[in-house]
Amino acid sequence: MKSIVLILLGLLLTIAFVSAQNSEEFNDAVARGRPPYSCPGNCGGEHTCHVKDNKCNCYQHGHYREVYLVFKCINSWVDCGRTYTQYDVTIVNPTNCNILDIYIGYDYSFRLRDSSSLWNMVRISPGVMTLPSYQESINAHASYTFGFIIEGNRQPNLNILYIRF
Repeated sequence: MKSIVLILLGLLLTIAFVSAQNSEEFNDAVARGRPPYSCPGNCGGEHTCHVKDNKCNCYQHGHYREVYLVFKCINSWVDCGRTYTQYDVTIVNPTNCNILDIYIGYDYSFRLRDSSSLWNMVRISPGVMTLPSYQESINAHASYTFGFIIEGNRQPNLNILYIRF
């Protein structure tokens, strides 16, 4: 009985160590700008990873033009001395292919008012958001709109980090 307990304890410690190590690697990767998805071309930070027909192309942020983001400022107001602004962002897909995955990156300028101030997207790690589970894709020649309320009145910096057709 004692040996079973020791074996189980050893297994639990091993699992805890591996989980902690994987978590540290994940957090370290995010901190260095590596997103939590696999880019076959290893595009790295400051680039958009574009995967179509299992082929990867890397584009500098701002140079990928096939799919794009359109910002619309809905309203801005002051509450208790703080300025808040609501935006809608439309992901426009003018291509002939459905978007199967898309990850959008953000920086310090994306300061949500609170945890309920982002809709139609989900944050999956610091600096990265993606489509919610109920939105499996964005069809060809279609668009998808998400919204948020941020603190401040400057349009936040958002970039397409990864897109897979």
